[in-house]
Amino acid sequence: MDLSASIGSLRLENPFLTASGTFGYGTDLDGVVDLSLLGGIVTKSVTLRPREGNPPPRICETPAGMLNSIGLENCGLETFASRKLPSLAALPTKVLVSVAGESADEYAAIVERLAYEDAVDGFEINVSCPNVKSGTSFGSDPRLAGSLAARLRRISRKPMIVKLTPSAPDIVEVAKACASEGADGAVVSNTFPGMVIDAKTRKPAVANVTGGLSGPAIRPLALCLLYRVHRSLPEFPLIGSGGICSVEDAAQFFMAGASAVQIGTANFFDPDLLNRLAGDLEEYLAEQGLADFRSLIGSVRLPV
Repeated sequence: MDLSASIGSLRLENPFLTASGTFGYGTDLDGVVDLSLLGGIVTKSVTLRPREGNPPPRICETPAGMLNSIGLENCGLETFASRKLPSLAALPTKVLVSVAGESADEYAAIVERLAYEDAVDGFEINVSCPNVKSGTSFGSDPRLAGSLAARLRRISRKPMIVKLTPSAPDIVEVAKACASEGADGAVVSNTFPGMVIDAKTRKPAVANVTGGLSGPAIRPLALCLLYRVHRSLPEFPLIGSGGICSVEDAAQFFMAGASAVQIGTANFFDPDLLNRLAGDLEEYLAEQGLADFRSLIGSVRLPV
């Protein structure tokens, strides 16, 4: 059964990827997840300089979800290139590097440094992290998002996927701007801003006060956003992300218009899901009488 997926020039063995920030740099779950069963992995976001991230506590469990305020903790570009890339080159799946920055110059410097690395199959441009004080304006302003996409496209021809924010005033307009300036696709979407207060201590549950909400709680919201973007840009490849915990969850995103999906929060409580999804999709397609998963894309049956 054909499970192959395409996001622009990026070819995947199947439509399942890991979500940035939930799978480390790609080798953290060796012995737990068989990476040959995945279409690809997305590294945690890499910034120009190392970041310690936000102070703890940085994670809080919520009903049907998780609130996190990690703050893009990472080792920085040069350490990533010298210490992480060699192990990524040997992985039996596609590798997308998540790129984050505080300015267009920083995004450009990272992409330029990694553009010719064989271990890097493409880039996910993170313009949507809710846990940092700068850099997110690119994801909220279509003009800035389009300008950044155009600049990065001039630097590298490798697949470039923009990770959109649900907090944008109009996510469809941001997606249109990225598509018109050369992005190969978009991830819909990142976490939603959220807050939890300890009712006994009256203190916020995370030290940063607010964080990004993920998990099944946001799935209907993310699905709605992806559907809206696909309706306006039916030829623009989209990757669905938001609370996917089963093949049935993934199928909803395919039907709404996703060409692939990312698994995030589920990696923390059910990492074996990544080992099961490709087989589960084959079983699901067989039950539906379908020969390949691509016939699911955009196939939602709307009321007449």
